[in-house]
Amino acid sequence: MKNSIVIFVLVLFSSHLWGQNTKGTVKSTSTPILIKWVENLAGDFSFIKKWSYPEGVYKNEYGQLSCDGLCPPEIDAMKDSTGRIYADSLRAFYAIIDTTHQAHSIECEARCYEYDGTDFIEVNRLSNNSFHCFTLTSISTHCSLNIDILQDSCYATIDLNSIDTSGSEIIYCTKGNIAIDKNRWKEGIMKAVFSFNFENKENPKEPIYWKGKIYARMN
Repeated sequence: MKNSIVIFVLVLFSSHLWGQNTKGTVKSTSTPILIKWVENLAGDFSFIKKWSYPEGVYKNEYGQLSCDGLCPPEIDAMKDSTGRIYADSLRAFYAIIDTTHQAHSIECEARCYEYDGTDFIEVNRLSNNSFHCFTLTSISTHCSLNIDILQDSCYATIDLNSIDTSGSEIIYCTKGNIAIDKNRWKEGIMKAVFSFNFENKENPKEPIYWKGKIYARMN
């Protein structure tokens, strides 16, 4: 029995170290959610046909793919005063800036502090029976949904990296449900439907929630 407890703690600790910013999640005060494994998960997953450019990449008025915001400073010298990329700098510009189409891997809605939407989730395999998933943040979304899967249970938290004086905070799941397609899982794909509620210390009458669909290949 003692050996089982030690192994369990070690797995949770390894999950804690794996995440978007290596902070991971702490599951000790999140309600464990039993995973419902289904043969063929029904639902509309057509969102996987949608895509976006990396954050900051956009098409300028000259029809060129350009970058604004989170961009390497060296590209500034490759554009004129109106934002047009010099013709002789196009090859060098696109060698620096990633303009690939990024397929969406999550469709979701949430009530959370500093949330303005997300279209991407990473699913990382830690071992045969443990996985760490997290949604990507952006300039306008500063909270990330984290899902740690251990065998047939999952633990959900929200990692909030606030831009105000409150700083970082982990928000714990109080209840929820998740269904995962067993056949896709065996193929290395997480196809899931989920709905989680989280504690809201500031306003307990308005629970924080995050719900949606996932279709993402495991890393």
